[in-house]
Parts: sequence; structure tokens; C-alpha cells
Amino acid sequence: MKYNTEEKRLALPDYGRNIQNMVDHCLTIADREERTRCANTIISIMGNMFPHLRDVNNFKHILWDHLAIMSDFKLDIDYPYEVIKKEELYVRPKCLPYPKNDIRYRHYGKTIELMINEASKMEEGPMRDRLVQLLATHLKLDYLLWNKDSVDDEKILKDLSEMSNRKITLNPDQLKLMEGRELMRICNGNAAKNLSQMGKANNGKKNQAGGAKNQPNAMKKNPNNQAKKQAKKQ
Repeated sequence: MKYNTEEKRLALPDYGRNIQNMVDHCLTIADREERTRCANTIISIMGNMFPHLRDVNNFKHILWDHLAIMSDFKLDIDYPYEVIKKEELYVRPKCLPYPKNDIRYRHYGKTIELMINEASKMEEGPMRDRLVQLLATHLKLDYLLWNKDSVDDEKILKDLSEMSNRKITLNPDQLKLMEGRELMRICNGNAAKNLSQMGKANNGKKNQAGGAKNQPNAMKKNPNNQAKKQAKKQ
């Protein structure tokens, strides 16, 4: 008796030892036509092992590729498809290009930097002033989420000026931002409110489902309901 650890390593363990033995036997057949028939039989058995994958595109082609791999590309038959080659199997994929966007302040993020860039291109007016105020408030909130210590408005406005390439320059007298504690309170309150609304919605769905389930039971517990309805009709 031989243990699997004493056998040769399986190229595709998903098919098991028996399929591998069939492939090895197919390699020993001298007649080419008989060897091809044997390979077709093995392909049919391999396909029956995974019937749920028959709707996959190129399913047959994949099976023939697997057969070539299990034979270590030594099976000389008339393949119905162009199977994968050994040198293509072990080719390392090309490295994906990683975005190299330099972020000046990582705790603010790239999106807020792009928004500040767009705001700096706007014409002077109430809309631009309102957008700058919102961006400055968002910068302060991001800073407080990154660093729990308090931060001066002067620091936020300085960062805003640097991120806009000096196109948006303000001082604390021109723009008064919300206090840090108030910002954090609103942020935490909105988060708790959203969680509460989600909880209420889930509870409402559960109550509706429970009511629908309990309704038939209630009718069973009160057999006089039908008799009362008939009496009212009379």
C-alpha cells in the first residue's frame, strides 16, 4: 500500500489521483488514434466531475488545457483546441502601474485637494465664498479626526492657502469656523442618528415579518371567529 505522500505531486489536485493515473496511462499508449480516444474519454470524465461549470464560456477548452498540464505537456494527440503552452503557464504577470499622485496632506486626502483646486478657479462671488467656507470646515473636521487635539483656524486657513497655491488666502477675521467640539459633536450625532434610523428600519421589518407569521396562528387560536362572522352576516 502506498500513501499519497509517496506518490508524485499532483499537477491539479482538484481532479484527484485517479484522473492523474488515467492521464499517465494515456501517455503509455503507443497508437495515436487510440491515445486520442483515451484522451476524449478522460475529458468526458473530467467534465462530469464539475457539471455546474458547463455553462462557463470555453469550458471544453479549459478541460483540454488541464489535460495538457496534467500530462506535463507530453501528450501527443490531435487536440481540438489550441492548448496552453508550458512556457506560457509560468509567465509572471506584468506589474500593475500604481498611481503616483502626490498628496500634500494625507490626512485631508486627494479628493478635498481636487475640490480646492476647482474652487480656486471659480470667479469671486457668494457661491465661491460658500464653497470655500464648506471646504475649510471640512478641512478642520478631517484634521480633528486625524489629530484629536484642538486646532486653530489659522492653521486650517494656512493649509487651505497652500493647497490652493495661494489662490485662496483668508485670515481668521475674514472667516470664523465652527468650534472643534461643536464639529465633533455634530459628526458623532449624525453617525448615531444614522445608526438609530438603520436600527428602527430593521426593527420595523422584523415586526412586519413577525406580524405576518403570527396572524394565521391567531386565527387558529380563536375558532369562534368564523362563527361570529357568519352570525353578523345573518
